[in-house]
Amino acid sequence: MLEDIREDIKKLISLYENEKAECTKLRDFLEKEKAENETYRKQITELEQQIDNLKLTEAFMAPAGSDSEARDKIEKMIREIDKCISLLEEE
Repeated sequence: MLEDIREDIKKLISLYENEKAECTKLRDFLEKEKAENETYRKQITELEQQIDNLKLTEAFMAPAGSDSEARDKIEKMIREIDKCISLLEEE
């Protein structure tokens, strides 16, 4: 009977160690994925900035005769900037 209890305890310890190792493995995986996620977020932000810069460049380099179109684009960007500023002020 005592030997059976010892065997059960050894099995429980073994199961505990396996679960502990699995938990460590999953934590490492989660940290890696979080870092990768942050890298992608930064990349998205940079790409959005590039898009905004291209839009602004396009607005200023519009051909002569499309002044109203360029003005509309610039006014739209100003509205977007104002909207972002108001959202930041709310925080």
